[in-house]
Amino acid sequence: MAGALRGEVAIVTGASSGIGAATARELARRGATVVLAARREQQLEAEARAIRREGGEVVVVPVDLASADQLSGRVGRTVAELGRVDVLVNNAGVSWSTPFSASPAEDIERVLRVDLLAAVLLTRAVLPAMLERRRGSIISVGSLSGRVAMEPLYSAAKYGLRGFSLALRRQLAGSGVSASLVSPGNIRTAMTSHRAGDLPGPEVVARVIADLVEKPRREVVVPRQHYLIAWLEQAAPSMADLVYRWRHWSPVR
Repeated sequence: MAGALRGEVAIVTGASSGIGAATARELARRGATVVLAARREQQLEAEARAIRREGGEVVVVPVDLASADQLSGRVGRTVAELGRVDVLVNNAGVSWSTPFSASPAEDIERVLRVDLLAAVLLTRAVLPAMLERRRGSIISVGSLSGRVAMEPLYSAAKYGLRGFSLALRRQLAGSGVSASLVSPGNIRTAMTSHRAGDLPGPEVVARVIADLVEKPRREVVVPRQHYLIAWLEQAAPSMADLVYRWRHWSPVR
């Protein structure tokens, strides 16, 4: 495929469905060779076939992003074979809705590993070579829950990812390597399948991510109307508390 990203190599985590799959397709349409990384091998292969049918180049890496050993092993070998990574999209994430007091310790650890630690470790793995070449893009997919306190565990991970991305951006200033954050609100994916109403599709976020490779920015909230919710949390937290209780009230268990 011809395009602005022709010849680029891009890793996309959580690429078996939703925002990750849509992002991989969008980057491939713009010419990048995409590395699909996620646990579900059958879904990855299906996404890879769809990309190849459109003329794109793709590599499949089945990996459990909660496992540091698999991250360093499988992803590391793929990077070595391809020679470099130009773009890293830290998209993998799992949601959580169990009351925190009833959350098993092993599940807490897994959410934090997938939603936060995997992004930190993968970024650390690809960053030295990017800095040496003075070229690269690191894009992390956070959440509105990383700007507005919602579910304790999920928000903890997404607040952490937001802090990591924004601080990394400052540290990389002038290096030729960009760090950007995308913070989606409710997008039509498996995570939001229980929600009624007409939600925007993951392609909206995918286009924003691909645009950030070409023109980096600090942070983009998608859809744009969710900037108002983020502003309310910052400017009037007591009012945000009332809105949250009205929309999500349930007895604490």
